[in-house]
Amino acid sequence: MGIIIAIAVVALLVLWVISVQRKLVNKDELCQNAMSTIGVQQESRWDALTGMVELIKSYNEHEYNTLRDTIAQRRPIDSSSTAEQVDAQEDLMGQVMSRLNVVVEQYPDIKANANYAIAMEAVDKYTNMVRTSKMVYNDTATNYNKLIRQIPDSIVASLFGFKVRDYLKTEEQKTGMPSLNI
Repeated sequence: MGIIIAIAVVALLVLWVISVQRKLVNKDELCQNAMSTIGVQQESRWDALTGMVELIKSYNEHEYNTLRDTIAQRRPIDSSSTAEQVDAQEDLMGQVMSRLNVVVEQYPDIKANANYAIAMEAVDKYTNMVRTSKMVYNDTATNYNKLIRQIPDSIVASLFGFKVRDYLKTEEQKTGMPSLNI
């Protein structure tokens, strides 16, 4: 009788480990999917920015080359990318946008160009989509991290090598309460 109980306990333990491992894989896959979605949307935003930079070529060759060289530094984000890599690409995107804004201020005719308006609309659209996807990723990472850090699931997580995922950073200028002064 004692051997049957021992076998039953071991069988239940094995079933529990399998169940937790499957749950961890599911959460990990959701994190990877969320990261991949960010990459797809960032790539679309980069494409829109590249179109805007092409418009600048006819206005200022030096600015065009500078922006083109900066855009050439972009790296694809995929399901295996880290939060640090996404943040680095967002910083690079910010540099391009900042430089682009300076050029547009110097050459107001660019703003009047219909292609510029279309490209800027696309950049804004993809920027909002990336922002939303980053929130989804951080939420997914939170659920995953809680799961692998809480006992008893943390035991199985450490056995199978599941690691805590980093969060994507928040834009520092967006963290404070906006001014409501008119």
